[in-house]
This record gives sequence, C-alpha cells and structure tokens, in this order.
Amino acid sequence: MSHGLRASASRAAPDPTHLMSSRAQKGLPALLPVLALLSQYKLRLVGASIALLFTAGATLSLGRGLQVLIDQGFGGESSAGLKSAILLLIAIAAAMAVGTFVRFYLVSWLGERISADIRKRVFENIVRLHPGFFETNRSGEIMSRLTTDTTLLQTIIGSSFSMALRSSLTTSGALVLMFITNLKLSLIIAVGVPLVLLPILVFGRRVRKLSNQSQDSIASVGSYVGEVIQHIRVVQSYTREQFESEAFDREVERAFEIARRRIWQRSLLICGAILLLFVGMSGMLWEGGQDVINGSMTGGELGAFVFYAIMVGSGVATISEVWGDLQRAAGASERLVELINTHSLIDDPVTVTSTPISAQPELHMERVSFYYPSRPKQPALENVTLRIEAGKSLALVGPSGAGKSTVFELLQRFYDPQQGQVLLDGQDIRTMGLKTLREHIALVPQQPALFTGDVRYNIAYGKLDATDKEVVAAARAAHAHTFITALPEGYASHLGEQGVRLSGGQRQRIALARAILNDPKILLLDEATSALDTESEYQVQLALQELMKNRTTVIIAHRLSTILHADNIAVLDEGQLIATGTHEQLLVECELYARLASLQFREPDSNAENSANPSSEHYLHAHK
Repeated sequence: MSHGLRASASRAAPDPTHLMSSRAQKGLPALLPVLALLSQYKLRLVGASIALLFTAGATLSLGRGLQVLIDQGFGGESSAGLKSAILLLIAIAAAMAVGTFVRFYLVSWLGERISADIRKRVFENIVRLHPGFFETNRSGEIMSRLTTDTTLLQTIIGSSFSMALRSSLTTSGALVLMFITNLKLSLIIAVGVPLVLLPILVFGRRVRKLSNQSQDSIASVGSYVGEVIQHIRVVQSYTREQFESEAFDREVERAFEIARRRIWQRSLLICGAILLLFVGMSGMLWEGGQDVINGSMTGGELGAFVFYAIMVGSGVATISEVWGDLQRAAGASERLVELINTHSLIDDPVTVTSTPISAQPELHMERVSFYYPSRPKQPALENVTLRIEAGKSLALVGPSGAGKSTVFELLQRFYDPQQGQVLLDGQDIRTMGLKTLREHIALVPQQPALFTGDVRYNIAYGKLDATDKEVVAAARAAHAHTFITALPEGYASHLGEQGVRLSGGQRQRIALARAILNDPKILLLDEATSALDTESEYQVQLALQELMKNRTTVIIAHRLSTILHADNIAVLDEGQLIATGTHEQLLVECELYARLASLQFREPDSNAENSANPSSEHYLHAHK
C-alpha cells in the first residue's frame, strides 16, 4: 500500500485512461443501451405499459369524479346523488389500486431483472479481459460498478423511471383536461410551466456532474477498504491502525462533501419548481374564484380544474425530483456500458489452427521483444530467443526485474509481444484458441491462489468434472492427502478467504494437487518452495519431482540450489538473455551466474578468496 493511494488529493480526479479512451454517449442518452435490454421481456413490458396507461387514466378520471361529487352530490341536495358520486369515486379508486399493483409488480420485476442481466454481462466481460486492463483499473472501482451502479439502475428502472413516465402521462392528460375545462385559467397555468422547467434544465446538468463524482468517490472508498482489509496483518504489525483510520476518514468526508453538494443542487431544483408552480396556481385560484362568484363557472368545474392543476404541479415536482435520479442513473449507465464494451487485447484469432499438440510439446521464443502497456518505454524483454526442448526442463535465473515472470506471461499469452513470436510445437500461439493453449499449461505460482470454498473445489478448479477418486489421487501425489484428512471435514473443509486457514506449505500442496489433476503437458513453476520451511519444502519438492516427469517444464528460480537438476538454465538480466547452459557450464562461462552462485552457495566460514572466486568444482562438490 503506497502513501500516494492514501492521499486524498491523488484521487481527486479519476484516471482518464480508465476503461475506455472515450465515452460514446453522455447524459440521458447513456441510458438507451440499458433500456434496450427491456426488449428481451416484451410481454412484461407491454403489461407494465398497459397498467401504466390504465392507472394514469384512472387517476385523471378522479377530476371528473370530484366534479360530480361537488355539483351533483353536495349541490344536488339529494342523498341518492351523493351516494352515486361516492360510489363513482370508490370505483375509480379501486381501478387505480389494481392498476398500481400490476404496474408496481411488473416494473419492479423488470428493474431487478435488468440489474441482474447487466451484472452478468459486466462480469462475463471482465473475466475475459487481458491482465493489462487490471494494471490501470482498481479492483475496488470495478466491484463498485458491478454492485453499487447496478443497484442504482435497478432502483431507477424499478421505481424512478416508472414514476417519471406516470407523471409525464398524468401531467400531459391533466393539461389537456384543464384546457377543456377552462381555457382562461389554463393559459395562466401554461405561462408558469416554462418557468418551472427552467430550474430543471439549469440544475439537472449540475446534478448529473456531481452524481458522477459521487459514484467515483464511493468506488474510491470501497477500493480503499478492500485494500486495508486484504493487508490487515501488515497494518496491525506496523501499528498503523490510527493512520489508516484517519486516512479513511478523509476519504469518507470527501465522498460526503460531494454528496452534500449534489443534494444541495437537487434541493434547489425541487424548491424552485414547487415555488414557481404554486405561485402560478395561486394566480389561477384568484381568477377562478372570481368566476365562481360571478357565476360564469360552477364550483364543481373549479374543483376539477384545481385537481388537474394540482396533478400538473405534483407531476412536474415529481419529474423535477426524479430528474436528478435519472441523471445519476445515466452516469452509472455510462460506467457499466464502458465495462461491457471494453474489448480484451488478447482474444481468439479469427481462424483457429486445429493442429494437435504432442504429448511433450516444444516451446520456442524467437527474437521476442515486449513492453508492458503501463511501461511503454521500458523493455521487459528485448530480442530474446529461447528454446525449451520437448519433455525437458529450463530454469530462468537472474536478478529481480530481469524478465523471468514476463516469460511466463507471454507463454500463457496474457500478453502478445510487440516483436517476435512464441511457438508451441512450431505453431505461433497467436493462431491457437486461448482455451486450447491454456488447457495444456499449468502454473504453480510462488504464492498459490486459493478460492473461498472447500478443499475439493480448490483442487478440482481446473477440472470441475473430476471424480472424488481423481481428486484424492492428485492430493496423494502432491503429498497433501495426510493433512487434508486431518482437517475437521476432510475434503469438504472450507479454507476461508485466500486459504487463510492453511499454512503456506499446505496451500502450496493444494495448488500442486490442482496442477497434477489438470495433467498439463507444459508446467510453469514460479519457485514454488522459496517461502516454505524445510519440512514443507521437502514435501513440495517430492511432489514437484513427480509432477515434472516427462513434461516440458519452465522454472523461475530464486534459489539456485533448487534448479541444479534442470536440463538447461537461462540467465536473464534487464530483459536480455545473457547466457544458457548447464549449472557447471554457467559457473565458468557466465560472470553474472557465477556471482549469483557465490552469493547463495557461500558458506559462513569460507574465506574471502573462495567467496570472490568460486570454482566449478567447489560448488559441484558442495551441492551434489
């Protein structure tokens, strides 16, 4: 965790290189790709639309019911007339209730369904993106988009969007009925409507901008928390709890300040709309009251007109309030559509070669040069040519940053070299399907990756259809069966997040069992024993010897004592291939390898001369 990540100022603006270089749509049009998903559920969409129209019509008919109640019920001086008017109102209310039930259920269902569909599409694309994408995009931000943004869209589609449509329909219908009821009073209201729309247009844009900032700040907070929790032992061992709490307080306060400004703008929008609207209605009531007094209109007509005017006012107020939600949803939609539309730089070729791979394939890197996207001016590998013979082992050695891990990245085609090619049995791996290539390769990393699940799930991760017998056989081959059976639930024992309930050696043997079960033709070993104690290292080395038999193997070596048995050794430095050969040859021919050997094999009581000038015979004798 770096201090730069902790500084609030460093996160004031999102990285412009995140996700996509440009956004196709901004503002409310950004919602169109999301709303297009509704076309998959035409029947429910039609049902919701009919229910919406029905409810809007029933709501508008309340004005007529109110007019009948006043003129014929109250003014008719007849109990029968009053009874008929009240029954009419009850019938209208019942129709509204049924229509609202159907509309609410169907619209809420659509909101949940679309939210689930978007989550699936986003995740389906994320797991196929090239690793370089995750160098420039924080995992916490991606998770926020996958959860917070989709939840916001669900709320908008299932509630706010429906409210906006309903209010638009009732407002339009109420305006028409107002003009039919009384033209003069309607003109007074019509003058006020543009004045109400003005603050919506002015403040709506500000709300959308602040909404985007608010969502980004929430993603930043989520990313921060995830990082601290992941490294909680480091935080506590260095007694940085107070430091992290204060840094988190700053992040939360920054998010709150952005949210406060957004709420302030929305409050001003709603306040202005309501104030202007009811000023216009007050003028209308004065004129209408004068007409009732003069006898030019009935009380029922004025009551109906006031009802329609209130509907117009509440409809406009609802739209002004929902407008802010729609702007927030537009921002969320932009971010989600970006994730869905982000294309992986590593993909299957248009035409996939179908040449079968031999049981012991040969690997060949020919004049390969590669630059990581995040470091385009610094070569990770430069004009490297390597041949890993079929069924043989090649060890990669060199100082940190020499390019050893990059070789692994290119062999698995997580990246493509800018120059040169990587060949598998003579085929350029760029012409092979990714699944075909990677199903022949198994990686045993220095830090094994275990998933939240039980032992069996983690071992069978590369072969989900494996039988229990095959899983146990793989565990036995990895020297893991004994400790697994000692766990409370054996192979059904849950390992916790990242396998925290196991020791380092146990986690490593679970990862080895996974590789053994996958039965790969090519094995990539990233110094799988460098972080283990002597007993665990011994157990893992026994499993590795079994796993490497008759397989093409590439080993990243941090400790030279572990690769003395390798068929060939390649020495890398600053992205360049310095030398290749056996341990004995390199001690004599490669100065860098001899220096690394002298540092690692030197015994405490060796004299300075022996340490400075290692001989081949000395090291071979000491480490046979």
